[in-house]
Amino acid sequence: MSKKQDIMAATLDLIDEEGLQSFTFSKLFKRANVGSGTIYNYFANKEELVNAVYKEARMHMGEYLLHGYNPDASLYERFKRLQFNRLQFGVDFPKAFMFIDSYSYSPYISPELRNMDDAHHSREVVQSLIVEGQKQGMIREMDSHLCHQLIHGIISSILKGYYVQKYPLDERQVQQILEASWKAILV
Repeated sequence: MSKKQDIMAATLDLIDEEGLQSFTFSKLFKRANVGSGTIYNYFANKEELVNAVYKEARMHMGEYLLHGYNPDASLYERFKRLQFNRLQFGVDFPKAFMFIDSYSYSPYISPELRNMDDAHHSREVVQSLIVEGQKQGMIREMDSHLCHQLIHGIISSILKGYYVQKYPLDERQVQQILEASWKAILV
């Protein structure tokens, strides 16, 4: 890992452990095992660093959402794949998922980043799937962004309970979650 990646990984760890408000560069110097000059070679300030970590996490999640996605599959199968990948990303990368989920609307995150699509256009894929389902009369008529937020919120809520070991996520439960989130937006 490069020094820049070490700094970003340590930032994500510290934010996960202590929260964004308690995150300081002095703690970061110790965690990343770098001097202050090294950090300032890459990032001008805390806000720039936090935005870089956010962007990287969003890009990673966007890429992950499209693993195994088949645009020729049925609407239901495409929906299940996207929701499964969203859930699996949260299981595999809990710090990144919680950072995105917790800080997407923080004033630290620039509006441009908050509204960005990733290089793989996963947000666009989800939005177009919702609109397609609405045109077919399968998905309820509502703003597609609200619908997207609804299905993301289901996964987010489930993951938060999973993170505190409220319940396991075995194959049966995962299938129940996918089915319930599908039914949440059906007509």
